[in-house]
Amino acid sequence: MDRPLLIHVAVLLGLTALAVTTAQSAEPPQPDPARQQALVHLVRQDCGSCHGMRLAGGLGPALTPARLAEWPDDSLVATILHGRPGTAMPGWQRFVTEAEAGWIVARLKQGFPLLD
Repeated sequence: MDRPLLIHVAVLLGLTALAVTTAQSAEPPQPDPARQQALVHLVRQDCGSCHGMRLAGGLGPALTPARLAEWPDDSLVATILHGRPGTAMPGWQRFVTEAEAGWIVARLKQGFPLLD
């Protein structure tokens, strides 16, 4: 392989690795403050009806940072959007976008905020 082509391939591989790393570590987009409040309310009221009002468990498992730490974010987002077949967990994709589900997952892993 000639040197210019080798350099070109190395640069492309480096840029690809950088793009993948950036995409994996990027925080989901922040909903506007009013939507954040609506999402907090949704999680506290609707999710809390099964996962416990403090999200510490109930009919559904706890949604605490310790409990969720082992789960990949994309898996949790998929669960929020599509539910879990064969369980009481419904899908919420009619009510939240993928980006909003990612924001919820990030908040859950940090310790979910209280309602104002």
